[in-house]
Amino acid sequence: MLHSSLPRPLPAPRRLAALLLAPLLLCFALQALAADAPATTTPATTTPATPAPRAKASRGDLMDRVVAVVNDGVVLQSELDAEVRAVSERLRAQGVQLPEPRVLRDQVLDRLVLEAIQEERADRAGVSVSDEQVNAAMQDIAKRNGVPFDQLPAKLAAEGIVYADYRANLRKEIQRQVLRARDVVQRINISPRELDQYIERQKNSGNSRNEFNVSHILVAVAQDANPAQLAAARKKIDDLQERSRKGESFRDLAVGGSDSQTALEGGALGWLKGSALPTFLADVVPRMKPGETSDVLQTGSGFHIVRLNEVREGGERQIIKQVHLRHILLKTNEVQDNATVKAKLGTMRADILAGKADFAVLAKASSSDPGSAVEGGDLGWQSLDTFVPEFSRTADALADNEISEPFQSQFGWHIVQMLGRRDFDNTATAEREQAYEQLRDSRMDEATEIWLQQLRDEAYIELRP
Repeated sequence: MLHSSLPRPLPAPRRLAALLLAPLLLCFALQALAADAPATTTPATTTPATPAPRAKASRGDLMDRVVAVVNDGVVLQSELDAEVRAVSERLRAQGVQLPEPRVLRDQVLDRLVLEAIQEERADRAGVSVSDEQVNAAMQDIAKRNGVPFDQLPAKLAAEGIVYADYRANLRKEIQRQVLRARDVVQRINISPRELDQYIERQKNSGNSRNEFNVSHILVAVAQDANPAQLAAARKKIDDLQERSRKGESFRDLAVGGSDSQTALEGGALGWLKGSALPTFLADVVPRMKPGETSDVLQTGSGFHIVRLNEVREGGERQIIKQVHLRHILLKTNEVQDNATVKAKLGTMRADILAGKADFAVLAKASSSDPGSAVEGGDLGWQSLDTFVPEFSRTADALADNEISEPFQSQFGWHIVQMLGRRDFDNTATAEREQAYEQLRDSRMDEATEIWLQQLRDEAYIELRP
């Protein structure tokens, strides 16, 4: 099975009816719907226009029907059925006990509804995904799966997945990621002082380098919940916690009862470094033993319990290879074509090698790279993968102090000199960068849950039995 570099797996084979609606962000679960309950409607300030289908179902009977109206769109029965089949296949393959059919249906419908809300919001906000972005993601997926890019369509076909549908699904996933980055991630600000304090706390905790395999259950509580709703949510999480502590599978409980984005993945958060744990878990998980379920925790999004599955030691030092380079860049224009610029660089190289000119002086006077020209062309110590492929390949082939022949990249024509190589201990820099991402991500989890709740509260949703 192919794996994506995106946060959640791509669709299972033969998922044809809802490929445009593949999951990236799992939604909050609906309140359990009685099989014979009347249609449920969330309040809206305006009634939407006549809804149009979000995607044409590729399977189903001659007569399809609407199971949910979502703002100006709908979710069709054929879409829901296809998604339920796909999720059921995946859970069975993972050895997860399926919840009651009605519960699974509600969980899956939740996800489709919230995906529809996000897609409509992204479309209205003008969030688009270019073919280049999709191609880059596809290439990354192929690389991570050890499949040559040109063989990816055949690999997908062997798994029963249509390549064009896979691309369309991936485009939607990326679009939702961009929307979340715009609406959630960019609002999370971390000052240098906060980052320093965070790093210091992690060092003092002794667990910053350990990694924890964690699963999680959320019972969501609306921001305007009344006391009765709050009490009902607390009763539900207490019951789930008790059942987990008595030996029921946490994974099965999450599938059937969690309102988290990871519900249909059995609540799995995967391996997280101690410094990457969500803020509300940072002081809880390191004190737990593998196999233990936490006490009930309350945050702005609702009530939580977490299970620690495994612990492992991490924290290897990060040694990277760096090169010290300097270069001169010349660009073509109306007066100087490729041949002229290449010849000019060839002359400069010959003069430098003959001792008639100084590399730094020529770079300051002639280089079209404003960032390095003022430094005599010096690019400092960098990893080769920092540069575009043509540049890094040419530089890597040079011996110390050797100057390349003129060569062309997307930026123009260059000559480059290798000044030295070294193995650099990048651990401190990498840890600081990782700490920033982890602190941001620990805040983002909770912020995302609240954001998704708000999206749903603002949407017009009519569920039809």
